[in-house]
Parts: sequence; structure tokens; C-alpha cells
Amino acid sequence: MVRSAHTKPHGEERPKAASRTMAKNAAPSFETRPAGAPQDEAQRLPHRAAHDDFRWDGVEMRPYKEDERALYKSITRQVLFSDPNMAGELRYFEVAPGGFSTLERHDHMHAVLILRGSGHCLVGDAVKSLETNDLVTVAPMTWHQFRATKGEPLGFLCMVNAERDKPQLPSAEDVARLRKHPAIAAFLDNKPKA
Repeated sequence: MVRSAHTKPHGEERPKAASRTMAKNAAPSFETRPAGAPQDEAQRLPHRAAHDDFRWDGVEMRPYKEDERALYKSITRQVLFSDPNMAGELRYFEVAPGGFSTLERHDHMHAVLILRGSGHCLVGDAVKSLETNDLVTVAPMTWHQFRATKGEPLGFLCMVNAERDKPQLPSAEDVARLRKHPAIAAFLDNKPKA
């Protein structure tokens, strides 16, 4: 069965990719409540089927962030695993062509697997081309950003600590310092060099 990139498996409209003005929803979970269960009682689902459009049964597509300060474009988030008994959280992000994640840094690490498409990332002072199945490690307090720069969506799994600090956004001085590197300046202008 062929599905449009903008429909859910059962034909409902998919939400548009998030921009910084869409970030107002509550944090998601992979748990669902049984019918009639109290709000705080959840049932863990042992299996959630995948669909050919990088969606999963019982996993809500959410806006990328809930931080009105952050600049980003055309990106969505799905939380695949999040449970108080786990030390980590696994999310799937999808960046539409021309879109990008927030330029940020924080104390926690990211472990990223490119699952779909291609693009570029900035990690520290290096800009790297990304292809499907590439792995990216973002160390603590490292500036980073992901961009779908190659005319196709960039989808990736991202594993993080379940409890984590709030991202820090760059100051004007931080951006000026990053832009001193020609490759980073080109990346930030969405014109990365191969």
C-alpha cells in the first residue's frame, strides 16, 4: 500500500513538520492508558508495528521542541521509548528538506543513528556529510545541529539520558566565533561544502 508523506497509516492527516511556533505540547510517552484507567496508570505495549513512512503504532508525532527560544525549521519528533524504569530515551526525528534542528549544546550526550536520507551535521568545529546508517556521537557541551541539505528528508534515531539538562542556545558571540570557520559559516547558511 502506498501512502502519501502527509497521511497516517489509517488515512488521517499527519501534522506538518514543526517550526518554532508549534512547540507547545506536553512530553510524550510510549505508554498508553487502558480504557477507563486513571490518568497515572499506564500499560506498556510489548510491540508496536512499524509503517513504511517511519511511523509506529501508538507513537504520537510531536513538535520538535517545546522551547519558544529555539530556532529550528521543518522537523518532527516521535518518542519511541520513554519509561521511568529506563535510564535513557529513544526518539526519532525527521527533518524535511531544507529544515534543521536547533543549534545548541548541553551537559548530556546524544547517540545518533541516521535511519533515513542524508544531510549534514555540525558537531563541535566539524561539519560532516551524513548518509543512511551513519553514527554520530555528540559529546557534552558540544555545539551541534542537523540539517537536511540534500533535497530529501533526514530521519534519525537519537538516544539520550531520560533525565537531562535544558539545552543552551548560542549567544551572538558564540555564533560569531563559529562563523570564523568557513565550513561552519557555509553550513549555518544552509550551503554546506561536500
